[in-house]
Amino acid sequence: MNDFSNRPHRPELAAALRDALRSLIAQLDGTQRYELRIALNAFDILEREAAGADAATDAERARLSALLGRHDTLAALRAELCARLRDGRQAPDDPALLATLRAGVLARLAFDQPDFKPLPHSGDRP
Repeated sequence: MNDFSNRPHRPELAAALRDALRSLIAQLDGTQRYELRIALNAFDILEREAAGADAATDAERARLSALLGRHDTLAALRAELCARLRDGRQAPDDPALLATLRAGVLARLAFDQPDFKPLPHSGDRP
């Protein structure tokens, strides 16, 4: 929350904007209705990212740091993982790698598709 500004704060403004835009859906047809739904989905993604992007970034950095055995920026850790996969220092079927990648994919899906329910993971490969 921003203590500098008076009310309404960002979450309240976002809710009012979302409600106003949703109320327009019934008044629109065809392409305009579709485009408004896309805009609302994008707005929802932005809201989820604003609420949890830092925590998700920190979690991914921690997973990659544990996998690679070093601490660095997220970009540097991703680059290091790619380099290790390319030159063979990291086995692509390593269970720790697969668990790290799976956790990252599920975290990204949580932003884009919060209602997505992954299938139980037995750890077995198909």
